[in-house]
Amino acid sequence: MRRTALALALTLLVALPLRAQQPTRIDDAAMARAGQLREVALQDDTGWKVVESLTTEVGPRLAGSEADAHAVEWAKAKFRALGYDKVWTEPVTFPKWERRAESARIVGAHAQRLHATALGGSPGGKVEAEVVRFETLDALQKAAPGSLAGKIAFVDYRMTRAKDGSGYGPGSRVRSAGPSAAIRAGAIAYVMRSAGTDSHRNPHTGITRFDEGLQPVPSAALSLPDADQLARLLALGPVRIALDLDCGWNGEYTSQNVIGEISGRAKPDEVVVIGGHLDSWDLGTGAIDDGAGVAITMAAGHLIGRLPKAQRPARTIRVVAFANEEQGLYGGNAYAQKYMGDLRKHQLGAESDFGAGRIHAFTAKVPDYAKDAIARIAQALAPLGIEHRVDGEGCGPDLSPFNDAGMACAGLAQDGTDYFDLHHTPDDTLDKIDPAALAQNVAAYGVFAYLAADADGDFGSAPKVSEPRK
Repeated sequence: MRRTALALALTLLVALPLRAQQPTRIDDAAMARAGQLREVALQDDTGWKVVESLTTEVGPRLAGSEADAHAVEWAKAKFRALGYDKVWTEPVTFPKWERRAESARIVGAHAQRLHATALGGSPGGKVEAEVVRFETLDALQKAAPGSLAGKIAFVDYRMTRAKDGSGYGPGSRVRSAGPSAAIRAGAIAYVMRSAGTDSHRNPHTGITRFDEGLQPVPSAALSLPDADQLARLLALGPVRIALDLDCGWNGEYTSQNVIGEISGRAKPDEVVVIGGHLDSWDLGTGAIDDGAGVAITMAAGHLIGRLPKAQRPARTIRVVAFANEEQGLYGGNAYAQKYMGDLRKHQLGAESDFGAGRIHAFTAKVPDYAKDAIARIAQALAPLGIEHRVDGEGCGPDLSPFNDAGMACAGLAQDGTDYFDLHHTPDDTLDKIDPAALAQNVAAYGVFAYLAADADGDFGSAPKVSEPRK
């Protein structure tokens, strides 16, 4: 057994290529070109024109809808119009969820309309029943089985506002885990205070899940003022709600990841990958989530592509408009599966998917030999008001499956103080984007992608070695 294990270990060591340990460097000439690129980007309006085009000509882009197909064609045409050297698509298949109509109202002595929206993944159905309020998800999860028989569960959790969006984790768990907890307690429907931080009568949608073996029930989110109204009425006595949702799953759909490349001058088969997700929810026009991310990264690649051939970075800049992020990272997972064999050729990655607020921090988790190069990128980003932080990483949701497999990634953190005022609501529209802040994002992504692609050496992308079974 020992000899077999040793032989296997030696085989693996031989099979794994040796990683370069020489320090990764970025030379002064590249820094100078990145500085010029940064200043050009701050005065350029390509990012604004792209997001204006997407939100106007396509509008909301619910995965699997007719607008999804329209968005794919739009993205292909836009990459070509922006001068990308290569443009192609890759199929992404997923279950198709449709929203057709929805309404909610309080019935009885205090009858009135409620502003509500179905959660993505909810089944349709008409329900009228008494409401039982829970202040937190934990309280609902502790409800005794059968204690909510014939009733509607209502979780009234208040999400907190934060620059880094950290309040969204607990808020989104109310959406993802609440319906299953309600079903286990016997509820026939589920409503929640929206996962948001605004004070408008705009409910926030988003995907939910039902645990295996449970029969799904109609599930919806209330706008924050309507959740407050319902809570006040419940303090006066029992309240009944009539919930009518016409929505549900309807077969499968195949969309596309849309990809554009600016070819590198010396190592075109190695890539720095940036991007955003092309789909959106259907209530607004998907401006901040994630039309802005698509526009920022498309514009950054475009500006790099305008450089003379001799000044292009050594590696290729690959921009991906990912399919169906909103309902389960389908595009990101498809990308990771397709390119797993080329993981080492992915120099570094970053995704823009947190709105259009100014970037205020830059992070990257890399091996020691690449830290000086990361510091050089941070130096080039500093004039944009971007702080270098060494205590974090994050390359965005769609690149997270590839990052989990070993791709090196960086995070360009945006100011998300107001992001969850708009997120997944009818208010996610073009007028909420500040063109100057958008241009700062384009400049940051352009500088980051250029310098990462031109670095002499790598940033540590390599397949993660699984722990051996005992």
